[in-house]
Amino acid sequence: MKGTRAAVRYAKALKELALEQGVLERVRDDMRLIGSVCESNRDFAVMLDSPIIKTDKKQSILAEVFKGKISKLTELFIQILATKRRESYIEAIAVEFGKQFKEHKKILTAIVTTASGLDEELRKKVLRVVQGSGHSEIELIEKINDKLIGGFTLQVGDKRVDASLAKQIRKLSQSFSENPYIKEY
Repeated sequence: MKGTRAAVRYAKALKELALEQGVLERVRDDMRLIGSVCESNRDFAVMLDSPIIKTDKKQSILAEVFKGKISKLTELFIQILATKRRESYIEAIAVEFGKQFKEHKKILTAIVTTASGLDEELRKKVLRVVQGSGHSEIELIEKINDKLIGGFTLQVGDKRVDASLAKQIRKLSQSFSENPYIKEY
């Protein structure tokens, strides 16, 4: 991602300012919106990154796209970024702001991947297991991957548990490929 170091600094500055003004949740919603617009609209992201398009044109496009949809603080922040010719960092800043918000609120993200999806009972079990880590809130992201065949994978932070049938089949395949039989004459 472009300008990661700068994005971290800008996101931290925005987070501190939002905390100071008491609008952290509102700014988080704004950054989610901005991130989703950048992610879903490739032309918009390319326009922000383009050195050919003049800064004042980018400012007017940004103002028009987000007019009435974001808070005044976020609007001013985006204006400052565009004035300083840092508009190409907006998507990276939005992503980093989300990370810093979760860290500030002690929200833990758990990603569960299954072959067919989770039912309500299984979802509650996963949440109970993950909540033992001492975080105040858990964000559960569910993904479906039919290549797993059965079972699940659970990723919490940098830890990963792979209890899928696909992994067990790979292990069996590896153990069968090793031939422990030694022919004796």
